[in-house]
Amino acid sequence: MTGDRAMDSTGATGTVDPVDPTTRESAWAVAAAVPDPELPMLTLADLGVLAEVEADGAHGTVTAWLTPTYSGCPAVAEMAADVDRRLRAAGYPDVRVRLRLDPPWSTDLITPEGRRKLAVAGIAPPRATAAVAGPVALLLGPTHAGTVPGAVPGAGTGTSPGRAATATTAVVPPVPCPQCGGTDTEELSRFGSTACKALCRCRTCREPFERVKEI
Repeated sequence: MTGDRAMDSTGATGTVDPVDPTTRESAWAVAAAVPDPELPMLTLADLGVLAEVEADGAHGTVTAWLTPTYSGCPAVAEMAADVDRRLRAAGYPDVRVRLRLDPPWSTDLITPEGRRKLAVAGIAPPRATAAVAGPVALLLGPTHAGTVPGAVPGAGTGTSPGRAATATTAVVPPVPCPQCGGTDTEELSRFGSTACKALCRCRTCREPFERVKEI
């Protein structure tokens, strides 16, 4: 990937340093262990935010590439600072933290181990994005299968004006409750403690819980 250009943590662009595999593995291990500021039970590697680590062994330069969860995420600066600090503490004298925006981050990048950690912490992990793709009304609707709220009667059904409209429905995989595993759940608020999470409730055990929204 030599010659690629991307934005670094200060907003500047530059050329990627050549990779030296003799030091890349250890540098990756250091950066991969940095916890996410908003979901501290996950590392940046669990979250899929750490995209790549490159090392130039001849000059002691390490370049860590981060892909933010979404544009404007307030945690990006903290992530970059933590990666920089830990790599320098590990003995790397020249550290560069850069942002890679293409390809964009997706919740599908959260690793199986990351999803397990979320569930153990009582946070429902995101569903596969392909399973919830559809109209905006679908993504803003309830967390269980059923009629999409706000659907325009007859929209997308071939119903012409003046004819009886058919309700638009879509089968959406339910969000399992991380407490009891029940699938009869509902969304109480589109936003939870952070912008990337929503507040839900399980109708079976009556417990509230947060879930990571699909992106």
